Amino acid sequence: MNKVTDELLRLISDYDGSFDGAYNIREDGQCDSRRSTEHIRIESKITEPGIDIYISAEAQNETVFIPACVSHSGVDDLVYNDFHIEAGANVTIVAGCGVHNDGHEDSMHNGIHRFFLGKDSYVLYKEKHIGTGDGSGARRINPVTDAYLEEGAVLEMDTVQLSGVDTTDRKTTATLGARARFIVRERLMTDDVETAETDFTVTLDGPDSGVDLVSRSVARGTSRQHYRSTIIGNNRCTGHSECDAILSEQGTVTALPALEANHIDAQLVHEAAIGKIAGEQILKLRTLGLTEEQAEERIIEGFLK
Repeated sequence: MNKVTDELLRLISDYDGSFDGAYNIREDGQCDSRRSTEHIRIESKITEPGIDIYISAEAQNETVFIPACVSHSGVDDLVYNDFHIEAGANVTIVAGCGVHNDGHEDSMHNGIHRFFLGKDSYVLYKEKHIGTGDGSGARRINPVTDAYLEEGAVLEMDTVQLSGVDTTDRKTTATLGARARFIVRERLMTDDVETAETDFTVTLDGPDSGVDLVSRSVARGTSRQHYRSTIIGNNRCTGHSECDAILSEQGTVTALPALEANHIDAQLVHEAAIGKIAGEQILKLRTLGLTEEQAEERIIEGFLK
């Protein structure tokens, strides 16, 4: 791999020169290196770019890394990754994408991920996105996530994008069977003239299924964010959607949470709050010796943790 990819990997996936476990490193639209393990098998797709990841029931508290990096201007990367998780498996998936642009043409990564969770399986999916480089070309990341959870399965998503991505269009859908759980923690920050679109659609089909969706974001500069979430309750279920956003400078945020209850025992709740940092918070930190700018940074840092 080249030097830029090495640096990006350290930012998005806690890479320290090697990975402990199964991994697939994608660099500028190609596989740089790969390793399967006894319980996690990674294979290239035949008819389209991407990989199939097969996780056996014997995989317990194991980790697989699938980072993707774009290291040059003018790269337009598209990849399809499918995760096949057997019943009872317990695994952490560390994804993440870094896009570097040092030229005049746009650089882009479009990652389409599908998750098929077997009965009573558990997946922690960690995804971090970042853009770097001082080129005039845009850095674009457009992730698509489709998840299908069988009875008793649990999928936790921890997704972070805090700097350098000029445009992003983030689409997530999930369909849940009986007793399945979908837990999402999204943290997002835009700056300058960046734009971010986020769209969640969760369908609760099985009895006693549930979703807990929490998004926290900060819009700085003249950046724009548009957040949409839809929870559809087709059975006895619980659903919670929460969108909290902080505006700074001339940033703008639109939040459109929606609920669709199609069963008498569907219990669905949504919350949305958008506003600037409270003046008393700034004042309190300034009495401790911080400048106004330092106080704002400290508050935002704590908000996005």
